[in-house]
Amino acid sequence: MKNNKIDKNGKLKNGIHTVLFKNGAIDNVGEFQNGEKTGEWKYYLANGNLKASGRYRNDKLVGEWTWYRENGELMQTGSFDTDQKKTGLWKRYHANGQLSDQGQYVADKKVGEWQIYDASGKLIKSVQHKLPAANSLS
Repeated sequence: MKNNKIDKNGKLKNGIHTVLFKNGAIDNVGEFQNGEKTGEWKYYLANGNLKASGRYRNDKLVGEWTWYRENGELMQTGSFDTDQKKTGLWKRYHANGQLSDQGQYVADKKVGEWQIYDASGKLIKSVQHKLPAANSLS
């Protein structure tokens, strides 16, 4: 398997790096620090549209991330904590851009009320998720 942390000279990657598709279009671009992804990264589809964007810290996804469909419409938004677990408000969207569902995560677990919508944007269901016993919000 190819080591993504090492450059063509056998050294740990540092600075901005860009990976290209075979057709020359940008696949992804972001920064490495001592071989680990850091800062803002952007991933693209072969058609040139943005696929995802967000931040890394110590080679882990952190903070707010956004994903897009091939047609440019939002697919989902959400955040990761420092352990790369889903946290806070997450939203997913139907292919037509309408909200599909939304709710909160704590340590990768759905908690509280999650709302589910049909493709026209109408609320069709609300589901309650309990906080896992091992976690506490206080």
